[in-house]
Amino acid sequence: MSVSPIPVPSQSSAKRRSLRPTLRQWFDTEVNGRPLDPATADRVDWLRATPFIALHLGCFAALWTGVSGTALSVAAVLYAVRMFAITGFYHRGFSHRTFRASRPVQLLFAVIGAACVQRGPLWWAAHHRNHHRDADTPLDPHSPRVHGLLWSHMGWFLTRRAFRTDLKRVADLAQYPELRWLDRYDIAVPVALAAALYALGALLQRLAPQLGTDGPQLLVWGFCISTVTLFHATVTINSLAHGWGSRRFETRDDSRNNFLLALLTFGEGWHNNHHRFPGTARQGFRWWEIDLTWYGLRLLAALGLISGLKPLPAHMLEALER
Repeated sequence: MSVSPIPVPSQSSAKRRSLRPTLRQWFDTEVNGRPLDPATADRVDWLRATPFIALHLGCFAALWTGVSGTALSVAAVLYAVRMFAITGFYHRGFSHRTFRASRPVQLLFAVIGAACVQRGPLWWAAHHRNHHRDADTPLDPHSPRVHGLLWSHMGWFLTRRAFRTDLKRVADLAQYPELRWLDRYDIAVPVALAAALYALGALLQRLAPQLGTDGPQLLVWGFCISTVTLFHATVTINSLAHGWGSRRFETRDDSRNNFLLALLTFGEGWHNNHHRFPGTARQGFRWWEIDLTWYGLRLLAALGLISGLKPLPAHMLEALER
């Protein structure tokens, strides 16, 4: 009696099986991939980073789609609205809890923040809280002092270790299932935004051809170019704001105040101020330190949409005015 040999999976089929978890993680960040290997955890995961790279390459499609005033306006509005969601809610709200918001308002701005393609609200807040704990030490994944400028700007963002959400650091936020869902399916909102922009462009081409736009053009300018610009403006705070600018306070990190970065990021460029007193929703401490996010949060508070907005303590304001 002959015994049939046990089939041995081919090398190609084994490779395909090893790729499946990574591919599924593009859509569901809780898919269990390979265990985190300390030897490779801080290397760029090129396969996982493919959508991020494709987003950048998509900007070059503007050479074929052209540009219009409508496309530029849409790109600018989406930059501004999403920048406020990131700086006001992902950063000052979720990460530092400098004000209170109802669940509907919290969810609204969490969805807008998710459209920035900077991962989910829990991931963002957990990472930022860890950054403040370990700023400019070897445990800080985007310290220019430790890792260099290019890595601090975007290399760290693409590593296998950085893709994971440290839920222990955001137990207060993880109690909200809607925020957990946005964090798990962090690609859902960006895909919906891209589809909506394409549909809007196609509709405008049909109903208002004098605007000179169409679906591909709004997709490229409203999504790809606006999002890539937003991303690189935001992460200058990790890289440039820890090397270029002035230091009002002697903090234990290399944080700097930078007027130009403050304009680009709606006030985040007053980074030395922020590291000196992260518990306030205000980062521009002096009257001339433009902080658009602070102004926006004050407007939301005046409208009754948020409450408990934490200003700079009076004693610190008095010290600055001496």
